[in-house]
Formats: sequence, structure tokens, C-alpha cells
Amino acid sequence: MNRTARPAFGTLFFFAIAFALSLYFTFAAVQGDFGLFRRTEIVAESQDLRKQLTQVETEVALMENLTRRMSDDYLDLDLLDERARKVLGMVRPDEIVIR
Repeated sequence: MNRTARPAFGTLFFFAIAFALSLYFTFAAVQGDFGLFRRTEIVAESQDLRKQLTQVETEVALMENLTRRMSDDYLDLDLLDERARKVLGMVRPDEIVIR
């Protein structure tokens, strides 16, 4: 009984399955929902959201400052005058308006 010329199909089949599975898991690790490309997208989105958060925090601080300056405890007359002019379109008789 001479078996030297015939390869073992079981071994070949095993390596083919192992190779296919390794390709699948490699693809999933790179392209999948939790892969490297998705992680890069999430990091970029996180940076954009942090920038937006900083802008919103700045706007909130500005609004809080204006609100405090218009409150009953601390009334900024210059700010009140500015807001009344802007909202009501008022001008003093001795002023000249340039548009």
C-alpha cells in the first residue's frame, strides 16, 4: 500500500476553512461595525462634537453675562440703552443715523 502520491483532502479542507475564517475575521476587524475604519469615524465625529460643545458653551456664557447685566440686581444702563435702540429702533433727537 503506497500512499505517497495522494494528498490528504482532510488537511487541505481544514486549511482552506481556516484561511477563509481568517480572511473573514480580518475583514470584519477592519471594515465591520466595530472595525478600525468605524473607530476612525467615531474619533473624527467626537472631535467635531467637542468643537461644537466649545462653541455652545461660549454662546451660553455670553447669554448668561447679558442676562445677568439685564437683571434686577445688576442693571447695565448702557446695555439697556443698546437693546432698546436695537429692538425698538429708537434714536435720540441729537444723533445722526448712518446706514
